Amino acid sequence: MAIPFPQPTHLPCPQCGAAVAQATEADHVCDPDRLIDFQMLQLRDELNAVDDELASYLDSPRGRFELWCAQRDREDAGQK
Repeated sequence: MAIPFPQPTHLPCPQCGAAVAQATEADHVCDPDRLIDFQMLQLRDELNAVDDELASYLDSPRGRFELWCAQRDREDAGQK
């Protein structure tokens, strides 16, 4: 015996996450602000890791060399 489940009238837009009525799905246009917010939400773990990854890189030999070069370039530019 199968139990009929009600079908949702709205589904999330795969691009922006907005609830879109199935009847008007073809007419949906993503709001640019909402689209950016939705993309930022999807990337939150990667965005949170940027500080740690940058700190790790700057603690590496190559990162210390890059910092040294940048400091030297700033000092050279200030002398001109």
